[in-house]
Amino acid sequence: MDSTTDRTTDSTTVSRVFGYIRVSSRDQNEERQHIAMDQFGVPHKNRYLDKLSGKDFCRPAYQRLVRRLRPGDVLVVKSIDRLGRNYDEILEQWRHITKEKQAAIVVLDMPLLDTRQGRDLTGTLIADIVLQLLSYVAQTERENIRQRQAEGIAAAKARGVRFGHPPIPMPPQFEELRRRWQRGEISSRQAGKLLGVSYQTFLRRCRQAQQERPAAEKPAR
Repeated sequence: MDSTTDRTTDSTTVSRVFGYIRVSSRDQNEERQHIAMDQFGVPHKNRYLDKLSGKDFCRPAYQRLVRRLRPGDVLVVKSIDRLGRNYDEILEQWRHITKEKQAAIVVLDMPLLDTRQGRDLTGTLIADIVLQLLSYVAQTERENIRQRQAEGIAAAKARGVRFGHPPIPMPPQFEELRRRWQRGEISSRQAGKLLGVSYQTFLRRCRQAQQERPAAEKPAR
């Protein structure tokens, strides 16, 4: 699998087959994609791997691979989402590879997405239509997921669920110092210092205490 900088290609016109493999993080396993490449016959030396998100195409291995492509070459991916996850950019890369680089693309999980020579005009048109449909559906689903997440967070907040780091536990003397601060006997900075926290943290916890139980006195400024 290629992991070095590109070398100048020779001038022969023999078609070469390349494979692109992508996983979203270093913890994910790319073995299934390698197996698919083995079955298709993609040489190991012509496989390019990125362990990065598919939100854009700023991926080093992918960029090296595209630079190597020349007319007649074949780029193989296991599924369309391995190529990318952004609807507009997938279409742009598809156009760049098939039109400008004049290379073919084969998506193993979707036989209709195969632009190798020998396919008639109808097959090519179907591939373009299927690509646009799949890319649109994938993009729409991601937007729906984000919307559901936002709605879930809003509903949880409405129920009083708090997000983020848990609050710093206050020492037992917090209530006593809070009352002294309310009476104006000490400043918030003095109270924070005695508690071992910043004065901002002290004030924030005082506000939370005010919300949880009505205060008999207004805090001193």
